[in-house]
Amino acid sequence: MPTPEPERLYQLLHEIEIELRNLSLWNATPPPAEAFESELPFFADRMDFAQWLQWVFLTRFRALLDGNHALPTQCDIAPMAEEALKTTLNETVTLISLLREFDQQF
Repeated sequence: MPTPEPERLYQLLHEIEIELRNLSLWNATPPPAEAFESELPFFADRMDFAQWLQWVFLTRFRALLDGNHALPTQCDIAPMAEEALKTTLNETVTLISLLREFDQQF
């Protein structure tokens, strides 16, 4: 099993953020507090996938890396991205590719 390199993970997180911005999927304002209280995977009942990427995935992974905390043993975000973004696959191919590479780090 590969050991993720923190520097590469930081870079990929940054590239994911840039791609979200390029796709106009980046929000300046976070969702309401109750959106973070979801118990469903990807907070699917309270946020769209791009919001979850920005406000949960990127934030939590950066916090894990910044605090030198243990990382998960696997990451499988790309399949969810493919499903959530299936109506915009032509526009989101780079984002999905970045998420796939992120998954492969684990």
